[in-house]
Amino acid sequence: MKVAILSGTVYGTAEDVARHAAGVLKAAGLEAWHDPRAQLAQVLEFAPDALLVVTATTGMGELPDNFVPLYSAIRDQFPAWQGLPGGVIALGDASYGDTFCGGGELVRELYGELGVREVQEMLRLDASETVTPETDAEPWLENFAKTLRG
Repeated sequence: MKVAILSGTVYGTAEDVARHAAGVLKAAGLEAWHDPRAQLAQVLEFAPDALLVVTATTGMGELPDNFVPLYSAIRDQFPAWQGLPGGVIALGDASYGDTFCGGGELVRELYGELGVREVQEMLRLDASETVTPETDAEPWLENFAKTLRG
């Protein structure tokens, strides 16, 4: 199974988690692809069987600037991803209150519009509680891989 890992980062942490996720998924026997500067054409060429989005959240609860072009292209071109399994790992800081992990919520809304089905609950990584988000994501990623493998 081919998993496209898309990422949006502010300070580099989400990209680190995405890179680590690729390693965990590959170790689980899946074909994982991640390019932090991915464009929609590259994602479509890879022809994923599943999607994983790892995104940070800005202080205003929005997507990081480096992810907005890809997110917008997906919304505009509406790829035929109906029924694809997907997952979201959202990074944020709970001290921001209502906007905590807002970037991940935007991705979940996009999944809903596209018909991508979340196969497990979004993982929320709180920067005010963790200094090892890559490690903290491992149990979630292992379960995600297990779910995808059936």
